[in-house]
Amino acid sequence: MTKFRAFRVEKENDTVSHSIIEQSLSDLPAGDLLIRVKYSSVNYKDALSAKGLPGVTRQYPHTPGIDAAGVVIESNQATFSKGDEVIVIGFDLGMNTPGGYGELIRVPAAWVTPLPDGMTMRESMVIGTAGFTAALCIEKLEQMGAQPEDGPVVVSGASGGVGSVAVTLLAQSGYEVVASSGKSEKEEYLKMLGAATVIDRQVLAEENPRPMLATNYAHGVDTVGGATLSNIVKSLQYGGSVSICGLVASPSFETTVLPFILRGVNILGIDSVELPIASKNKVWDRLATDWRISLLDAMTIEVGLDGVSAAVDSIFAGQVAGRTLVVHDT
Repeated sequence: MTKFRAFRVEKENDTVSHSIIEQSLSDLPAGDLLIRVKYSSVNYKDALSAKGLPGVTRQYPHTPGIDAAGVVIESNQATFSKGDEVIVIGFDLGMNTPGGYGELIRVPAAWVTPLPDGMTMRESMVIGTAGFTAALCIEKLEQMGAQPEDGPVVVSGASGGVGSVAVTLLAQSGYEVVASSGKSEKEEYLKMLGAATVIDRQVLAEENPRPMLATNYAHGVDTVGGATLSNIVKSLQYGGSVSICGLVASPSFETTVLPFILRGVNILGIDSVELPIASKNKVWDRLATDWRISLLDAMTIEVGLDGVSAAVDSIFAGQVAGRTLVVHDT
């Protein structure tokens, strides 16, 4: 295959346009592996890139897609061979390197994870960066000693991509999950994923000047930032932790040192982009075994390349719950 289709974003001043174009192998950067992409997904970062917003992609035109799962076509590294099924998430894929919304990608071998036994390429991309980030959040809580008997774990932005997977993984692991969401119509969906309780996001989003609040939660997973994160920190039990991975409300938050020095709480930063590949591989292996998710189909919307633009608009309109899978016709 010397020609391939790609979802292309063009930006002229403040005007952004999308189109499906045909490209050649010469349009791809140098790299160790040439991969035929079978599946990708739509994440918040993809939406930012597709809208031409600053902070993700520097130069346009560009092909987004921070996730890709596919089959190796060419390899100059002994660690991968033609025909291998692989996953690529994070690093620079889909940011400034052409990403998973193209039918072909060329990337360094150091970015690539072999598809774990027991996992399909489709399943890996339903999980994608969002679900992988949720897994990292829970792994970090566990590293801090979190256990189901500690008490309820609150998940903010629970109906989103990260939140949906976090709710499911926590519930499967035996935790009592409190799901916070602004989508009241998704209460049944969140309980189906395993949430014990669903609360309106305003419960956590209201500004509160008090330095500490009632200890309602043992731990938390926050995808929102801003006042929501502040209130979670103030509401953690003694020794509790919150994993943070999002900023849809705000990249900043206000609190005092009191929850930290009087209750010994912890804020745990999560990054899935530059996480070393060996660590990524271990988490993918766990997602294929003891963290295998049985409810992936229930949280998945499926689109082709021609549906990506509408999916991006839906993310910015706050209309998306769960995960959006991009299926290539190759």
